[in-house]
Amino acid sequence: MESRISELEIKLGLAEDHLEALNRTVFRQQQQIDILQAQIRELAKLMHSAELGEPRNPAEEIPPHY
Repeated sequence: MESRISELEIKLGLAEDHLEALNRTVFRQQQQIDILQAQIRELAKLMHSAELGEPRNPAEEIPPHY
C-alpha cells in the first residue's frame, strides 16, 4: 500500500511539473499573439491612411533592412 501511495505522489508531482510548463508556454504564446494583433492593427491603420491618400511621415516608418 505504501509503495502505491508513493508511486501516485511521484506521478502527481510529474503531472504538476508538466502542467506548469504548459501554463508557461500558453502565457508566452498569448504574449506573442497580443504583439502580433497590435502589429496587424497598426498595418491596418497604415493601409487605411494610404487608401485615403493621407500623407505619410517617412520618419515613422522602419527601413527595410530592420
